[in-house]
Amino acid sequence: MYQALALKLTIVFVGLVMAAFIYVAARAGRRREYAEVQTRAYRIRGYWFWLLVLLGTPVMLYTMTRLPYSLAAQQAGQAQTVRVTGHQWYWSLSQDSVAAGRPVVFEVTSADVNHGMGIYDENMRLVAQTQAMPDYINRLAYTFKQPGDYRLLCLEYCGVAHHNMSAVLHVTAAGVH
Repeated sequence: MYQALALKLTIVFVGLVMAAFIYVAARAGRRREYAEVQTRAYRIRGYWFWLLVLLGTPVMLYTMTRLPYSLAAQQAGQAQTVRVTGHQWYWSLSQDSVAAGRPVVFEVTSADVNHGMGIYDENMRLVAQTQAMPDYINRLAYTFKQPGDYRLLCLEYCGVAHHNMSAVLHVTAAGVH
């Protein structure tokens, strides 16, 4: 849903930028005094600045609240923790089952090279991702809304068997775990 809205907004904004470029290109042949053009350009730039601030700030604040990376749930003590280690060419998970509706904090690292851990739902849509790096733990918080089997796939080429690097995380109905 949000991706479709983002696509539509992107098309509208790119169209507006293209229209502005066409307008400027069409008027480029006219000669005017620099002082007149400069004064008008500064005024237009000021309007655009405040328009972008007034529109961009609420959009930024709204979209930032939709990110799945908050660790507030972990600090509240209600999160499930899954330790994930990437190896050439498999994932090891501290547990392979979590409950839907409760936050899950993935503590992700690598035993050898960089890996990209992507979590895919049953329709193979990417729902969350992070990097797995040697000697570093990335924490990814995500709440699964639906029970089912989610696949962990490697998103970064890590060697000849990269395509086989997967694991399954079973998400059970709330209270069944």
